[in-house]
Amino acid sequence: MDWVRKARFALPVQRDEVAQDWRARGYDCRPFTDPPGRAWNDFVHRTDELVTVLDGRLECTVAGQRAVLEPGDELFIPREAVHSVKNVHRGTTRWLFGYNG
Repeated sequence: MDWVRKARFALPVQRDEVAQDWRARGYDCRPFTDPPGRAWNDFVHRTDELVTVLDGRLECTVAGQRAVLEPGDELFIPREAVHSVKNVHRGTTRWLFGYNG
C-alpha cells in the first residue's frame, strides 16, 4: 500500500515526537486504545488522516487496500477514502490518529 510508511518513527514510539512531527505537517494528534478484536468499519472523513501505532498491531483497509501497521509505522488516509481499522494484536493496541483541518 502506497499510503504506509514502515518504521516512520523510531522505537519505542514517543507520543510527543509524533505530535510534534504531525503539528509541523498541519495535523493534530489524539490517542486511542482498542481491546483485542475491536474494529472500526467503513469510516469516511472530509479531511486527511494519519495513524501511527504505539503498541500492538492494527489491520487497516483504505479504499480496498489492506495493510498491517506495527509500532512506528505511519498510515496516510486521504480525505473521502472509505477506511476501516481493526486491532489484530492479541492484547491491547495503543495508537495515535490526527486530522489536518
